[in-house]
Amino acid sequence: MLYLSTRGHPERKRFCDILLAGLAPDGGLYLPQSYPQIDAAQLSELRRVYHEQGYAELAFRILSLYIDDIPADDLRALCAKTYTAEVFGTGEIVPLRHIEDGLWLEALSNGPTLAFKDMAMQLLGNLFEYELGRRGETLNILGATSGDTGSAAEYAMRGKKGVRVFMTSPHGRMSPFQQAQMFSLQDENIHNIAVDGVFDDCQDMVKAVSNDHAFKARYKIGTVNSINWARLLAQVVYYFAGYLQATQSNDQKVSFAVPSGNFGNVCAGHVARQMGLPIEKLVVATNENDVLDEFFRTGIYRVRESAHTYETSSPSMDISKASNFERFVFDLLGRDAERTRQLFVDGVARDGFFDLSGDPLFADAAARYGFVSGKSTHADRLATIRDVFQRFGMVIDTHTADGVKVAREHKGPEPMVVLETALPIKFAETIEEALGRLPDRPAKFVGIEDLPKRVHRMPADVDQIKAYIAENCD
Repeated sequence: MLYLSTRGHPERKRFCDILLAGLAPDGGLYLPQSYPQIDAAQLSELRRVYHEQGYAELAFRILSLYIDDIPADDLRALCAKTYTAEVFGTGEIVPLRHIEDGLWLEALSNGPTLAFKDMAMQLLGNLFEYELGRRGETLNILGATSGDTGSAAEYAMRGKKGVRVFMTSPHGRMSPFQQAQMFSLQDENIHNIAVDGVFDDCQDMVKAVSNDHAFKARYKIGTVNSINWARLLAQVVYYFAGYLQATQSNDQKVSFAVPSGNFGNVCAGHVARQMGLPIEKLVVATNENDVLDEFFRTGIYRVRESAHTYETSSPSMDISKASNFERFVFDLLGRDAERTRQLFVDGVARDGFFDLSGDPLFADAAARYGFVSGKSTHADRLATIRDVFQRFGMVIDTHTADGVKVAREHKGPEPMVVLETALPIKFAETIEEALGRLPDRPAKFVGIEDLPKRVHRMPADVDQIKAYIAENCD
C-alpha cells in the first residue's frame, strides 16, 4: 500500500514513513492511492470476527488492509495491547446505546481522557513507540487542540520512549476540566503551550512549522492531529463496529451523525463508505461555527477570521478551518491534485474561500458520497440535553447534543448512529445550566481542577514556537 499527497507531490510513501511525517512535502495530506474494497463475503467475515473475537481483532483486520510494512503478528499485538477493557472500561470498547426509535448512540468516550480521541490516540502512541524503537529514533510531536485532542495525545504519549509532545491550545477557550486534564500533567516529555488566539491560530502554527522542512528535519517534528493519516485510519474501525452492532445482515444500511469541526472524525466515515461499508448518509453536525454546514448547503467553503470564530458551549468544534476537509475535496474532484492545490493554496490560503456551487461535481457530495449537514446553537444544545435526559434518563455532552439535534433532522428508515464525542463531565457548566445538576464525575478526576498546572503561554507566533521547541530539545 502506497500513499500520495492531495496536492500532487510525485513521491509515494509507505505507511510507517507517513506515520512519522505528518504533512506531505508540498503541504498536502496523505491518502492511500486507492481504498481497499470490502465485498459482501469480507463484510460477513468482519461481522463474525467482531462478534466472536472482539474490537481489537476487527481493528487488526481493517488496519492490515492499509499497513503492509509492519509484520502481521506485531500489528495484531499492537491492536490487542491498545483495545482492552482495562483501558476503555468495557470489553465492548464502543457499545451502542439506544436513544429512541431508530436513533442510537455509539459510546466512544470510555478511554483515559473521556473523549472519542482516545480511540485513535491510544493506538497512535503504541505505533509511535513501536516504529521509533525499530528505527532507534526520537520524535517531537507538535499538535494543536481545541479541547480533546491535546489530553488524548498527552495521556497516550506520556512516558513513551523517544517521544516529546508540544501541544498548543487557545488560551482560555477550553472548559476548565479540559484545561486541567492537560495542564496538570507533570511528565517531563509533555509540554503545554497556551496560545493567545483561537484554535485556527494554533493549527496554522503547526502547519507552518511542518512546512519548514529544514526545521522539521532537524527537530524530527511529527503530528498527532487528524492530519496524520494513522489517526484517521484508526477511527475508520469504529464505523465498522457501529455498523455491525446496528445491523443483522449486510443488506441493511446505516447512517452516521458526526459532531464536526476539523472534519477528521467524519472523514473517517467517508473512508469507510468508500471501502464499501453500507452507509446511507454521513450527517455533518456543526455548532455556530458552521463553515462545513455552509459548504454542504451551498458549495461555498469560506473560512472565518479569528474574530469571527465564535466561542461556544461545544468548544471542541470552535473551528473555521477544517484541515481534513482537503481529503474529501480531493476525492470529490476525482482526485485532481492540481485543482485541489489551487482551491486550498490559491483559494483558501490567499482569498479565504473557494466556490464549487456552480460545479456539477458539488452535487456528488450528497448524491455520490452521502453527505448532508445541519447546525446547532447553544439553545438547541440545552434543549436537546434536557430532552434526552427527561425522556430517556441519559446525560449527553454538548457536542453529542449537536449531533443528536442534527441527526433527528435527517433521520430516514435506516438506523441512525450518533457518534458520542465526550462524557458530560468535560462540560459541566453547560450540563448544569441545562439540567440544574452537575454530571457524574469519575473518581480518578475528582479535584483535578485544583492540581498544580504546568503550562507556557505565548502569542500566536511561529518563530516563538520554534524557539521554544529548540530550547527544550537541544
